[in-house]
Amino acid sequence: MIYKIFLTFSLVIFLFSCSKKEPIYKSNDNQKISYEIYREAIIAFDKNDFFFASKKFSEAELSFREPNLAAKSALMASFCLYAINFYIDAEENLNSFIKKYPGNKNIVYAHYLLAIIQYEQIQDEKRDLKPLIKADKKINFFLEKYPESEYAIDLKFKKDLIQNQLAAKELFIARYYISTKKWASAVNRLKNIINLYDKTIFIEEALHRLVEIHYYLGLDDEAKNYAKILGYNYNSSEWFEQSYKILNKDYKIQSIEKNFKKDSFIKKILNKIK
Repeated sequence: MIYKIFLTFSLVIFLFSCSKKEPIYKSNDNQKISYEIYREAIIAFDKNDFFFASKKFSEAELSFREPNLAAKSALMASFCLYAINFYIDAEENLNSFIKKYPGNKNIVYAHYLLAIIQYEQIQDEKRDLKPLIKADKKINFFLEKYPESEYAIDLKFKKDLIQNQLAAKELFIARYYISTKKWASAVNRLKNIINLYDKTIFIEEALHRLVEIHYYLGLDDEAKNYAKILGYNYNSSEWFEQSYKILNKDYKIQSIEKNFKKDSFIKKILNKIK
């Protein structure tokens, strides 16, 4: 709720900055009606009556002959639908806005709001993965197309959270495979975390589970290799301690010169394991 208040404030600043400079009425009677509809929508918006405001903004869009005013009305209608969690309708309106007004100055905000809508529909890691992937794809699109936008920082933060949730999903599935002793499937899921989500908080447990599985299967060398990665990067973590306890007590993790990049070291070890 607080976040939506922030978005409302930013939208008001973004879209209404020029509103006072615009005449309230035009000499043309049709234009006068258009502005009256638009003003009704703004009054409803100020009262947080977003459902009624969305209807009036949509009506204003159809009524305005001036493209910029029509576009502004369309975007406001989309935001109002988003504000009351009518995500599907808001998304349809925004996609329509992008097609109808591709050159409009507010196109960046439209793409940003689409990304936010996708993000807010994400469930926890135990549920459907599609909303996560869809949100990640939309955020990636935005960051590639508008990297210098004022909204990029916010979406970069949300992308990090999505990466953690995707990793959590992989780990959740891996744990299930471990519980049913489907070792190959579990290993594949854990390797996905290492290869795709190595900057998330779940990397340590993923490495530990790989040590655990390979040791259980009698693949000591592979278990030790994963333990080396865990020890080199996270030698003070509880997961490293648990992995160390699993291995033969006579086995000593070798100290490694830290004169190379962490990522290159991880990839080098993984290439040996493949």
